[in-house]
Amino acid sequence: MKQHHFQITTAWTGNRGSGTAGYTGYSRNHEYHAPAKGAVIAGSSSPEFRGDATRYNPEELLVGAISSCHMLWVLHLCADAGIVVTAYSDHAAGEMMEHPDGSGEFTRVILRPHMTIADPARIGDATLLHDRARELCFLARSVRFPVEHQPVVTA
Repeated sequence: MKQHHFQITTAWTGNRGSGTAGYTGYSRNHEYHAPAKGAVIAGSSSPEFRGDATRYNPEELLVGAISSCHMLWVLHLCADAGIVVTAYSDHAAGEMMEHPDGSGEFTRVILRPHMTIADPARIGDATLLHDRARELCFLARSVRFPVEHQPVVTA
């Protein structure tokens, strides 16, 4: 069995001069950096939790990561099966339950991939590969909530 390691640095940039001296006195802004990558991802908390709506929040990034993992597996499986994918997009959504004490958890993620393939005779095969991708996706296998998918495949 192979073991893989991943690293990212999350740096808080929201100190307005007095740190966290008061709950409303600091920004939730932060940045994500990864070794050997030039791009910085601007993060914050969700606006519901005093965050900046123009920045990505951890919940969006979680849903996006699951969506990306599923897509990459589908593309891999299609390539292996000789199915030529010409376009792919996903309008993924996550549902999170917040409890009265402020804790919470995701209750599900729904992937809604739209995929275009070259051969209309392979639409059924391509649709079924989404089931296999769900079984293989590292991230979907790692979370304790259901990851559903509702693929639409056209040619």
